[in-house]
Amino acid sequence: MPSVASVVNSFVMGKIALAIHGGAGTILRSQMTEELEREYRNGLEAALKAGWAVLEKGGPSLEAVEAAVVSLEDFPLFNAGRGSVFTSEGKNEMDAALMDGRTLKAGAVAFVRNVRNPIRLAREVMERTGHVLLAGEGANQFAAEVHAEVAPDEYFFTEHRWLQLQDAIADGRVQLDHFTAETPRRGAGEATAASGSTDNPNSEFRNPKSRGTVGAVACDKNGSLAAATSTGGMTNKKFGRIGDTPLIGAGTYADDLCAVSCTGHGEYFMLGVSAYDVSARMRYKGLSLEDAARETIERLTEISGEGGLIAVDTHGNVTLPFNSEGMYRGFITPDGEIHTDIYKLKSL
Repeated sequence: MPSVASVVNSFVMGKIALAIHGGAGTILRSQMTEELEREYRNGLEAALKAGWAVLEKGGPSLEAVEAAVVSLEDFPLFNAGRGSVFTSEGKNEMDAALMDGRTLKAGAVAFVRNVRNPIRLAREVMERTGHVLLAGEGANQFAAEVHAEVAPDEYFFTEHRWLQLQDAIADGRVQLDHFTAETPRRGAGEATAASGSTDNPNSEFRNPKSRGTVGAVACDKNGSLAAATSTGGMTNKKFGRIGDTPLIGAGTYADDLCAVSCTGHGEYFMLGVSAYDVSARMRYKGLSLEDAARETIERLTEISGEGGLIAVDTHGNVTLPFNSEGMYRGFITPDGEIHTDIYKLKSL
């Protein structure tokens, strides 16, 4: 059973605050090349800069989280937007959601195809319809109506995602983003299940069990909060599966107390209503953001869930707890200093 101990990052940020994540799971330093780690950190930094540019100019938190997630969706290493995994049919089906804590308005989409930035379409749902969630053909028709930017299938094709699909099909399984150490891709230069080592520079794509989702939370100069989350779903998924990302309260939530974006095994975040759970613990138990988020991850652990979340409150406090081996994450301090991390902290 994973432990939440020693993996809670909490920071007092000041009035404006921004935090992001790029997925959580078994992300081990021993299975990451220096070059690949640098690429991941560059992707996180670019997203932080995009969101922070909005906040620095006095812009609203909703625009900040949208800008940060758009940047993450455009980065091919994360399982969202351009880097989305493939379904059993060799297609990309994407989900996204965002929520404005000031108004409690939210928008979400599921099963969208060829939409370059699903998070932007989710905002269109929030602002142009009386609904919260549109899915499947209806969501794709809506995308056409609002002239959402689309891209051809080739834009979403990445070799490492395609190889993940081929292995998943061969093994007859559905895969949560990257390959696990227990089920490495077969072939020359690949890792053995026992050692977890590899000569393949792309081994991180194949071995660590990373739950692919991206997200952002922000507090603007007025103390207003917002959250946004986006994902490409599961490799080789069938049967119309939807995870926690587009479900308000499960993977994404914001109100007048906190904003939360989750990442991990979505079914457990749905069962725990984890994003809303942080707010409920603050509102009804009087807990601080840090304590509420920690208890939420402890509850996730109790029901055998794995993953993490990022959260911010109206005072600009930020917390990033998780119970997995790692979580791609980052934040910016009030003076503009960028912090990114990937692995479990050694001590806290």
